[in-house]
Amino acid sequence: MNYTDERICSIALTLCTGIGALTAHRLVQAIGSAADVFARRKELIQLCPDIQPAALKALDTPGIFARAEQELDFADKHGIACLTLRDERYPTRLRECEDAPLFLFYSGTGNLNSLRVVSMVGTRRATDYGRQWCEDFVRDLSARCPDLLVVSGLAYGIDIAAHRAALAHGVPTVAVLAHGLDRIYPAVHRKTATDMLAQGGLLTEFLTGTEPERYNFLSRNRIVAGMADAVIVVESGSKGGSLITASLAESYQRDCFAVPGRTTDEHSAGCNRLIRDNKAALLQNAEDFVQAMNWNTARAASAPVQHSLFQELTDEESRIVQLLGRQGDRDVNTLVVESGIPFSRLSALLFEMELKGIIKAQTGNVYHLLG
Repeated sequence: MNYTDERICSIALTLCTGIGALTAHRLVQAIGSAADVFARRKELIQLCPDIQPAALKALDTPGIFARAEQELDFADKHGIACLTLRDERYPTRLRECEDAPLFLFYSGTGNLNSLRVVSMVGTRRATDYGRQWCEDFVRDLSARCPDLLVVSGLAYGIDIAAHRAALAHGVPTVAVLAHGLDRIYPAVHRKTATDMLAQGGLLTEFLTGTEPERYNFLSRNRIVAGMADAVIVVESGSKGGSLITASLAESYQRDCFAVPGRTTDEHSAGCNRLIRDNKAALLQNAEDFVQAMNWNTARAASAPVQHSLFQELTDEESRIVQLLGRQGDRDVNTLVVESGIPFSRLSALLFEMELKGIIKAQTGNVYHLLG
């Protein structure tokens, strides 16, 4: 059994009967790696006092390493990357979520840690209005934000409209799938999925042979929400997966927006309710979005900040000062990506720096360097 390959151990850990995504993530975070979870199983009760005996027993689930090796062989044969939590290519924003997948299979060329990541979701029964809104929004946003990644789920309706709009305007786009990479669902979207491999990619936490069951779509929604800076619900009925994605975005402290519709429009009922209940901000166009996200506040690089004004900066503080001085104002998710500092640590660090008068917090979790 291979207890050293982090990819195999990560896959094997998810195959342990009775260990869910939350428990698996907590174990890896506490011990340091999936490989160490298996290698130090006798110490887990001391290292993780809250772990249940059933979880310890689950580590002995038979056949998990053979299945994991089989999956990795398939990935290697088809040029699919297996990204673990320790891989620098793993979506940094998603890594900070407490139920983030231990690994992701990725086929494509797009940067999952692009400077700006927007998830666009909505009903499978999109109207002409919804499809045109996707087209106009992606076109206008890409003109304002060159380093942009559009994320959706390859489903009918708004999902596929968002992907195709991104492809049409040269924007990388990634589909988060509810099944393994041995198939494409729905099959009618195979041509679009193939095009995305050269301009974005396909991403999943599921193994080969996994059927696109309803529960899997609900599970993949957390990835759609967690890997983005913001989630936009374009059209939605009073019930649906996009509303669940919006709720997940709120739980992950992501910005959430909804496109309004007429009060009589069935496919805008969910969006209108999100806006009414203050669960999402009303969004009309790309210009509104850029302003709401404070993505238009970058300062000119010709006015560098005098770092010497700040005394006794720690290494991490210096890193933040240099980023804000060189790149201009940044939101917290972007700082996580660019600094490499975990979200939990970065939040406390930014608060400390604000108290010291080094930075100032602005609306939208955007930080401005003083001086």
